[in-house]
Amino acid sequence: MKSSGIGGQAVLEGIMMKNQDKYAIAVRKPDQEIEVCVKDYKSLTDGKKLLKLPFIRGVFNFLDSLIIGMSTLMYSSQFYEEAEQGEGKAKVSENDIPNNQDIKKVEKNADNTFKEKSESAIMTVTVIFSVVLALGLFVVLPSLVSDFFKSRFDIKSYTVTALIESALRLLIFICYIVLISRMEDIQRTFMYHGAEHKCINCIEHGNELNVENVLKSSRLHKRCGTSFLFLVMAISILFFMLIPVQNPLIKVVVRLLLIPVIAGVSYEVLRFAGSHEGLFVKIVSAPGLALQHLTTKEPDAEMAEVAIKAVEAVFDWRDYLEHYDEDK
Repeated sequence: MKSSGIGGQAVLEGIMMKNQDKYAIAVRKPDQEIEVCVKDYKSLTDGKKLLKLPFIRGVFNFLDSLIIGMSTLMYSSQFYEEAEQGEGKAKVSENDIPNNQDIKKVEKNADNTFKEKSESAIMTVTVIFSVVLALGLFVVLPSLVSDFFKSRFDIKSYTVTALIESALRLLIFICYIVLISRMEDIQRTFMYHGAEHKCINCIEHGNELNVENVLKSSRLHKRCGTSFLFLVMAISILFFMLIPVQNPLIKVVVRLLLIPVIAGVSYEVLRFAGSHEGLFVKIVSAPGLALQHLTTKEPDAEMAEVAIKAVEAVFDWRDYLEHYDEDK
């Protein structure tokens, strides 16, 4: 296979695909039409060479993904909010005052301005809350519980305590994925997640991008965010064991300070695995690919169609296939 450099994520009844400084969101609206929106995105690393260096760029790429991810999720959800609001308005439309188009226009502009500001505020709060929750659940909690076991059972070995902490972290992570994968709404999102992977796999294996080829492609991909999160968990085990800290409070602080370093290393490993083959890559990628059996589901043809629209809006796959064998 040959890496295309594109990536994406599933949104509410749709797909986001990103290629360089552009990304597209394709959403299957309630009326079954596909809405495609293309936007430019200025990365946090743009114009800053230092932030593009290996092991540093991964942290900022992760933040870019969070920002785009939240904004695209909010964008996709608005179609279903508008559909619900439209149904409510239809019930009272007979009471509308005639000849009030100017008033409605002013109200609409005011509503749009307020909506943009409120969405920006909500997105900021959501990103901060998500990061804090993730750090608390996957970093602070395992550390505190392992310290409890250490004092409760009088464990003297730091290595044993670190292994308990690591096992708890992986257990919490896997249980979290298993639990959310059982939610009905999330299952549809995971189907779109599968469609996203299938589209990328289809073109990266040199196949024409159509529904038939997409559905035949694998729903697992080495550059998936699931694999990245697992790598963060796995690499954190090595870092936390190599940097022993006995004081519980200082240990939590050190763990939190190491997260950007671990994320940077994980990104480089994932980046390498995504564009290389071989035994080492297969071993490194295997756990993340296994977890993707939970975070992706087999999509239907309509979902594949949405994913194709998102890809075509930002990526010339025909030109890519024409030069597929060059520099492979």
